[in-house]
Amino acid sequence: MLILDERRAGVLLHISSLPGKGECGDMGQEAFNFINFLHDVGASVWQTLPLGMPHGDGSPYQCLSAHAGNPAFISIAWLDKKGWLPAREHCSDCPRGQTFWKNCMIGKAYYGFQVSADKADQQDFQNFCQEHEAWLEDFALFIALRNVFGHKSWNQWPDALKQRQPRALKESRRLLRSVIEGIKFEQYVFFKQWHELKAYAEEKGVLLFGDIPIFVSYDSADVWANRDVFKLNKAGEMEVVAGVPPDYFSEFGQRWGNPHYDWDYLRRTGYRWWLDRIKSQNEMFHILRIDHFRGLEAAWEIPASESTAINGKWVKAPGSELLKAIQLEFPALALIAEDLGIITEEVEALRDDFDLPGMKILQFAFDGHADNPYLPMNFSHNSVAYTGTHDNDTTLGWFNSLSDPDKQRVYDYLGWSSLPMPCALVHAVLGSPANLAIIPMQDILRLGSADRMNTPGTTEGNWRWRFYWSQLTEENAGRFAHFIRLFGRHL
Repeated sequence: MLILDERRAGVLLHISSLPGKGECGDMGQEAFNFINFLHDVGASVWQTLPLGMPHGDGSPYQCLSAHAGNPAFISIAWLDKKGWLPAREHCSDCPRGQTFWKNCMIGKAYYGFQVSADKADQQDFQNFCQEHEAWLEDFALFIALRNVFGHKSWNQWPDALKQRQPRALKESRRLLRSVIEGIKFEQYVFFKQWHELKAYAEEKGVLLFGDIPIFVSYDSADVWANRDVFKLNKAGEMEVVAGVPPDYFSEFGQRWGNPHYDWDYLRRTGYRWWLDRIKSQNEMFHILRIDHFRGLEAAWEIPASESTAINGKWVKAPGSELLKAIQLEFPALALIAEDLGIITEEVEALRDDFDLPGMKILQFAFDGHADNPYLPMNFSHNSVAYTGTHDNDTTLGWFNSLSDPDKQRVYDYLGWSSLPMPCALVHAVLGSPANLAIIPMQDILRLGSADRMNTPGTTEGNWRWRFYWSQLTEENAGRFAHFIRLFGRHL
């Protein structure tokens, strides 16, 4: 974990939030421009949210695969530059919307690839399919079938396919062969573009920081194809679901609805499913965070019949065994624990036994108690400090929502800083002892609650925030760069 032992600064920004003309950001030129921005201000870490294919609500924490990338992040300009699109086909005026247009362009590019790609590219595609066969074959068939059945969850498919009867799978692969190959091509393009972006980041001295949701979606290729990994009944249905009890974010808790793991099966198989998952993400990122790390010590199990997360129970998990297996297979892995929420001494011991940095959120710090672990003076070097995360309000929005006495408590701690909000808190995080300090892009731009990324416990209006370069004034960028240098975090 040598890269986590150095003093660094980074920015939290999802790919979807990059500027651009489409419905969401992508891995095109603006992603490279953002790396240039990080390099220019001296930041050396770019943290994103998970890059998988979301469901209809857009949440990157509820994806259709633990391995596959989101085709919405594919740059059509890259395909055009490759020469796989017919002349003028890259025009983006489409009455049926940007998503339909992008899917159409990728489909046209696949046809162009088949007829015009050189032998090296054709072989590269074949190599990709072989290298990722363990997850790609099931994923491509899953997506093809999901499209056939109108995006219904796999447990609502015809029984032969729901139960993965070999004859039904073989016949589906035969009938949907061209569609399946097109889906594989999408993934090939996604990973090709991502690794070009990663190589550029490395040239600029920028590390990519990824996020692994501890649970996977029930309606996913992972659960459909690996049913033994999860706690399901004989019919393939969930009797318990994942979530968290009431906490800071929600008075009723959060009922995520993910299946729980069958840890006995995972133990018997040497945690292979988890190790394969780590392998996929380790190839994409330089740093990885396990979201809801406390679930590796004990997870909140909620009866599937419950509509909220209030009535659940903590069920132990073999986190130490899993982390030992991960450490053995990936000894150089830079891993971070998202240790927020209801954290016990057992969770802290699990984190510390493996010397994993935890997270420190400044918005949680000002309750008036000097021993609050989120006050910068209480941070250890082996931690990652934030003003807030994607689940928090922006720091300006958070501060504006405080009562006058609470605002005074913040000012008291900061020594009545003359810096405007949220710059004063950005200054405090970057000046803290934590080796890694991450600032959400909204806080660099000094944006309010209207620019919040996600409100936990809600399903509407999240994951849509975009920024524009016009918001990044010379003052904002210059102040951020100055703080990075002032506190010795310059790359």
